Amino acid sequence: MYRSILQGASALVAGCAIAAPGFAQDALTLEDLFEIRQVGAIALAPDGDDVAFTVSVPRNVVDGDADGTPDVELHIASGADEARAYITGEGRVSGIEWRPDGEAVTFLTRRDGDSHTALYEIPVAGGEARRILSHDSSIQSYVIAPDNETVFFIARDEVDPTERTLRERGFRANVYEENGEFAHVWRARLGDDAADAEMLDLPGHASSLVISEDGSRLGVVLAPTALVDDSLMERRWHVVDATSGALVSTIDTPGKIGGAAFSPDASQLAFLAAADRADPVAGTLHVADAASGAYRAIARGAEQHVSQVAWRDSNTIIALASIGTGTALVDYNVDGREERRSAHEGLIVASMDYDRDDRELAVVAHAPDHPRELFVADRRNLERWTDHNPQLADIAWGDQRAYSFEARDGERIEGVLVTPQGEAPVGGWPLIMTVHGGPEAHDQNGWVNGYSRFGHIAAGEGMAVFYPNYRGSTGRGERFAKLDHADAPGEEFWDLVDAINALSRDGIVDADRVGITGGSYGGFASSWGATIASEHFAAAAPFVALTDLISFYGTTEIPVEMVDVHFMEPPWTDWTAYLENSPTYHAPGSTTPTLILHGEADTRVDTSQSFILYRILKMTSQAPVRLVTYPGEGHGNRMAAAQYDYGLRVMRWMQHYLQGEGGEPPAADLGLADRLGLDED
Repeated sequence: MYRSILQGASALVAGCAIAAPGFAQDALTLEDLFEIRQVGAIALAPDGDDVAFTVSVPRNVVDGDADGTPDVELHIASGADEARAYITGEGRVSGIEWRPDGEAVTFLTRRDGDSHTALYEIPVAGGEARRILSHDSSIQSYVIAPDNETVFFIARDEVDPTERTLRERGFRANVYEENGEFAHVWRARLGDDAADAEMLDLPGHASSLVISEDGSRLGVVLAPTALVDDSLMERRWHVVDATSGALVSTIDTPGKIGGAAFSPDASQLAFLAAADRADPVAGTLHVADAASGAYRAIARGAEQHVSQVAWRDSNTIIALASIGTGTALVDYNVDGREERRSAHEGLIVASMDYDRDDRELAVVAHAPDHPRELFVADRRNLERWTDHNPQLADIAWGDQRAYSFEARDGERIEGVLVTPQGEAPVGGWPLIMTVHGGPEAHDQNGWVNGYSRFGHIAAGEGMAVFYPNYRGSTGRGERFAKLDHADAPGEEFWDLVDAINALSRDGIVDADRVGITGGSYGGFASSWGATIASEHFAAAAPFVALTDLISFYGTTEIPVEMVDVHFMEPPWTDWTAYLENSPTYHAPGSTTPTLILHGEADTRVDTSQSFILYRILKMTSQAPVRLVTYPGEGHGNRMAAAQYDYGLRVMRWMQHYLQGEGGEPPAADLGLADRLGLDED
């Protein structure tokens, strides 16, 4: 099965990359992004024949749409190019599942008349969606039992009526980190009044649910509080008797956790978790005895990170693994033995759903020349079922490939490289180094374009883009992910300079015309590039960046995670180390023109981090600096207008300093009225 899937995928992607002879094509532009639709969640029907899926539809503010976040639609496909839209228009559908009888698809949304997010269903045969369960607060997630009548769901505590009255009268003081509302697991019968829902008596704040095939057991994720730090570091899987609501076992892992799935007989729980407290990502496969909670790690030493699991049979687990810049499906026996592995040449698989009875596999996958689409595999082949972006067939793509090099200490570093078409000019192309956040994340050799990721957009403008998976990144296993521990920003960021040197030696880029950008931890890297390593970067654009490590520790919502899986020691054990590893400490004398951007509602990295860097650069650097903030935006821009503004500003900054005359910064006015065709009168 896997071999034929691999061959089908390779043929498909190769076909997508071929342009019609003599057909004039244009490069991808920032404006094109606001027309691109992407498949999100998928759910195979109980009979394995149909697939329900969501489609993200951006607000095209370039063409006059109202500002906002993308709408999310519900579609159902029965074959290649045989998809039907069921829920469209403004709004967001989430949590899609099939009714156990296969006659309807359920989903979460908030419609007119709803005070909170509620559970709806829509018949597959046709008809209007109807609400089948609401609650006093928003339903966050749910599972429907095999009896097709019982639903378990997670929802927060109802706001006390007296507290609501006090807030309406202006008493809104927030007791920091003490006002969190707990979420609980509730049980109800579909169609019953919300008042009849029963809360299960479980210890802690609930955030995730799975149910066994026979409906006898629930897997519930609980944390001691609703704090973000606890949601990262203290959540644990618990097995619950679905009939009595009693706690059966606790799987007492030491650090971060991910998704889970019960074995067909409900005796075991396959789940993802960090290998230990210091492991920055829940990417190791584990199997637990559901009755006792005893667990064991599988393939802990593999140079990979697992993102999703499913059971092929009672003894075999399918793991979707990220391996370097690619992905693979890996079968493991419950005793830990690897049985088979298939790489996805030319495709990056982002998620999967597996129907064990019919042995059908559905995946969401993307490639360098197309964003996320739905693919379905039978026993012979992998077939692309959707194409939501036929306009991309007219794009003149740059050249994209995985690229690796040896860092100064001999460590092998990988990444994804996008260049303009053809041979590099003498001296090399200008380069935009785009650094991912986390650092527990990585870039893959698939779709690499977005409002803050310029990939083929920059290639169309004559610039190269490199996405480095520096040490500390995921996709390379536990060892590689821990290489940055107690060393930020040490060798992990010197990997970026070593990448410039390698690309320059290969004649690909001009080492004198390199810009750096990235968000969050990637913003940290960009701030580092503009200060500590200023001589290597001709432009920088840090986004939602940590810049002053001492004040960052005091203002972030994740101080425990910051120390336990990255810095390893709190600042008071070595104030000097925190100070001297801060970009702000090295800002005086910077020669890198720096554009700083930040959301004003960011709780992960407080906006003050950007103000501090701006002020010190403004007073002490030898290069231009500009600060742009976005009202209402948090740790990354969600609204379409803010995304477009961001993309325009950063691209213009890079073009000005990497390709243009440099010197004084480009005008702060973007000329949006002309771009959007507005009547300035």
